[in-house]
Amino acid sequence: MRRICAVLLLLSSATTSFAHYNMLIPDKAWAEKGEKVTFTYQFGHPFEHELFDAPEPKMVIVVLPDGKTQNIDKLTKLAIKGADGKKVAGYQFVYEPAMRGDHTVVLQTPPIWMEESKEFVQDTVKVVLHVQTQKNWDAEELPGSKLSIISLTRPYGLLPGMVFQARVGSKAPFQPLKGTEIEVERFNRTPLKNMPPDELITFKTKTDPNGVFTFAFPNPGWWCMTAGWQEKDRRWKDGANEGPLRERATLWLHVDEKK
Repeated sequence: MRRICAVLLLLSSATTSFAHYNMLIPDKAWAEKGEKVTFTYQFGHPFEHELFDAPEPKMVIVVLPDGKTQNIDKLTKLAIKGADGKKVAGYQFVYEPAMRGDHTVVLQTPPIWMEESKEFVQDTVKVVLHVQTQKNWDAEELPGSKLSIISLTRPYGLLPGMVFQARVGSKAPFQPLKGTEIEVERFNRTPLKNMPPDELITFKTKTDPNGVFTFAFPNPGWWCMTAGWQEKDRRWKDGANEGPLRERATLWLHVDEKK
């Protein structure tokens, strides 16, 4: 099993900590108006396809092309094959876009205890579903989210080698986070037989003084970009566990194959 790795950063520090990623992936990157799209939420290591129990989402909403929001209330719990062949919890829901434009699907988790780093993380995960016309693809996360990744490059219709940029900031009001480390990782739908070295599993970059980061995707597929931030002295307690609480934001996007 690989190192357990993610982006968990103090506002004033670039030090990383260990954790898992949250995956929110639709069964298609683009859709037509009225077409049903199935979203799967799971938790673990995307590249190795090592999955663990996903917590029940605290909230799922869609930011519509006109800026309004729509709640997703019906989620189906799944038993999926996890690490070492054990069954783990995941979730699915079906979304049917009623209008043309870009639909930003946002999932927020409850605080999750990370035994390896002795802390809690709370993740806000988003993915943009493109529906026929380009409108509102740079929507922010949930109202009240403390951390945001805002696309500066359209987050779909990408090809390997194309440059993508986004801006990271704390809210509210939005304040760009400079020097924040971003981790980028590709999702594999099945475990790999031959694993590359760590350096070719999780790619890293940092934000510039304006909170902007840049990355060029080497391969097609689903990719995630994760940033983290912690308010000073913010803590959480859940049963027997107590520790710092960090906010993380993850953006998922699809890179198409060259024709």
